[in-house]
Amino acid sequence: MSRPRYPFLFFVLGLLLFPGSSLQNSSPRSTTSQPKIILDNDWNPTAFIAFLLPLYYNYTVLGLASDTANSWALQTGLHALASLEIASLSSCIPVYKGSDYPLLQTAHTFQTYELLHGELPWKGVFAKENTTNEKLGNDPTSGDPRRVVKEAFTTKGYYGYPNVSFAEGSAAEFMVKAVRENPGQVSIFSAGALTNVALAVRLDEDFAKNTAGLYIMGGYVDRFMEQAIGDVLRADLVSDINFIVDPEATKIALTADFPNITLVANSANGVIPNQAFLNELVAVNDNPLSRLVRANQPTYLPFWDETAAAVMVDREAVVLDEVEVYVDVDTSYHSPFYGYIRPYQAALMPPGLRKVKYINAVNNTKVAEMIKTVVQFPPKGCADLHG
Repeated sequence: MSRPRYPFLFFVLGLLLFPGSSLQNSSPRSTTSQPKIILDNDWNPTAFIAFLLPLYYNYTVLGLASDTANSWALQTGLHALASLEIASLSSCIPVYKGSDYPLLQTAHTFQTYELLHGELPWKGVFAKENTTNEKLGNDPTSGDPRRVVKEAFTTKGYYGYPNVSFAEGSAAEFMVKAVRENPGQVSIFSAGALTNVALAVRLDEDFAKNTAGLYIMGGYVDRFMEQAIGDVLRADLVSDINFIVDPEATKIALTADFPNITLVANSANGVIPNQAFLNELVAVNDNPLSRLVRANQPTYLPFWDETAAAVMVDREAVVLDEVEVYVDVDTSYHSPFYGYIRPYQAALMPPGLRKVKYINAVNNTKVAEMIKTVVQFPPKGCADLHG
């Protein structure tokens, strides 16, 4: 359990905003204990909520890493830089660019897979290149991974192309270095593809075991009927693109010797904002980040990454049900379930798997309150993080 790191006024405002909520029942974390974290994501204009949550809950964010999942790692990394800049956090949180490509998957193999086994409702970075769509402000897909679409920063309001640059070195190298310097203290949060995490595991055989654990947004189960009988949107909500973009990296990460691994997937579908929710963010505190969320957050998609981050920072208050299971990922390209997760009990599993914590249900009301609080009252810059 934990309380906000930056000003006490934050906590008081949380009580005023949510008088009946469990925020007021949070027991304080010792001020001498500031857990460290690296957040790896396919960043977009509203994904910054995922790093606001650990900041609010007294984490030291060592850095952000970009990965290729919904778009290319360069474009998603630029979104991370722009988010930090608008939040006045660029000088204290570096951004490291991740791998351009997954370990094996390419646009060609992805699109060939769809010809063999049917189309996926959401194709992420491997949707066919569409320059018309990009000029409307959408991130690039397929084509050249070094291509930047500046319209994605300038046409959707309250953002702007970043004026700051990536930190030196690759995301995987940064992860390895940070964990070596802080053994047993650094959690890894992955809400995109697991390419950078897998590369870090392969770069240093001690990397995984010397972290504090791995938190993943992904790993959907029981998805088949949703894809068959629901509409395309319902099918999209269980498409698990984070794993499908790089199944091999997912397998490496889920079999590595992290002290613990937590998967948040189906349970992350419960917090979907309506327009009243988004309007309230600005009405309570009109700031650059609340305006950005109102302008860009779809009212038909869940707060996926944010729910996973909420599980990580306040597990006791957020998680309603979890189980421990062994999991595997299908890495056979010719399988119709390429990139799909498979859970097992110990008596029935194949060799080589490890146990993970799988979150079955979360307190959606609590998660929504947490999201509101950190967006309405973000830190006012780097100095605010140490108040």
